Amino acid sequence: MSKAIAKTGVVTAAGAMSGTSLDGVDVAVLRTDGHSITAFGRSSYRSYSPQERSVIAAGFGQWHGPNVDAAAKVIEAAHLEILGDYTDVDLIGFHGQTLAHAPRAQGTLQVGDGAMLAERLGVPVVWDFRTADVELGGEGAPLAPFFHHACARYFGAKEPVAFLNLGGVGNLTWVNPAVAEPHHEGALLAFDTGPANAPVNDLMQERLGLPFDKDGAVARGGTVETGALELFLAEPYFARIPPKSLDRNDFAEMVALVRELSDADAAATLTAMCAAGVAEAMQHCPSPPSRVLVTGGGRQNPVLMQMLAVSLDCPVVPVEKVGLDGDMLEAQAFAYLAVRVARGLPTSCSGTTGVRAAVGGGSVSVPSVI
Repeated sequence: MSKAIAKTGVVTAAGAMSGTSLDGVDVAVLRTDGHSITAFGRSSYRSYSPQERSVIAAGFGQWHGPNVDAAAKVIEAAHLEILGDYTDVDLIGFHGQTLAHAPRAQGTLQVGDGAMLAERLGVPVVWDFRTADVELGGEGAPLAPFFHHACARYFGAKEPVAFLNLGGVGNLTWVNPAVAEPHHEGALLAFDTGPANAPVNDLMQERLGLPFDKDGAVARGGTVETGALELFLAEPYFARIPPKSLDRNDFAEMVALVRELSDADAAATLTAMCAAGVAEAMQHCPSPPSRVLVTGGGRQNPVLMQMLAVSLDCPVVPVEKVGLDGDMLEAQAFAYLAVRVARGLPTSCSGTTGVRAAVGGGSVSVPSVI
């Protein structure tokens, strides 16, 4: 018999996330009814080897072909390995790996076969979260905002707050916790701020053979090239009204802007570009947030956090300050969204992706046998 998903009440879900920064797979457990967060559960992390990272990266920007197929195999194998320890949950939210994202053109592509994972793991899997949103005119990203709204209400926020996720790409969610449902008018505004860790990670890999700039050590020794920064901020993307989203490689020319700079100056300039993109983004908020809660790998870079503190007009703190786990928030988000999909609840709306109407994305694959 297949394992049915309860249609009411609190259930236990695991979410799995592999981001564009290509560090690895995060898995986190959440107890929720699809509306409120009841409790946070265990979590774990499985890093990618340099070879795995190289295979996945070779598929970036491609929609089909051998590189895409090879990346999918790596993603599936890594997820099977780590999710094998989570077969006691009621369902799994599987994001897959975004290789290409062009919502106004080809669409969006996250590789990884959720139906195969469901069969192999014996647990229902919710996957392909973004396609339905794009098909209805949305950006397909970001998708964590509905979870951010639940988080703000979970920790008792009384006034608007902003969640800033600094992964490969940066994205901002402005939340008004006074609005009860995330898809209701005035509850959320969300969009990508610009490149975040991806350009710096690429620079570190290319020049120093390092996966990222640990603790901002390289950037700390450099000087920001203001000319390159000004060219970056002249990009038309920053003038666009949100919601709006980016592909990991949309700002690939950033690395070209710093190519003649020293390692330290290049790292400092790319880090400053991330902070400047966020400062530009804050101007779009419906009202100033009481604070900015930073999640993702970028919050562990003290140079970037200092740049943000100087650039923004409100406190900038890691999400740990409100009792959340900044390493696992994205994985938790897909656990939460999985429950909403399984129960027919919306996962995005006009304020988060620009979609024409609130929509619940995702496919549900139930294993044939347990």
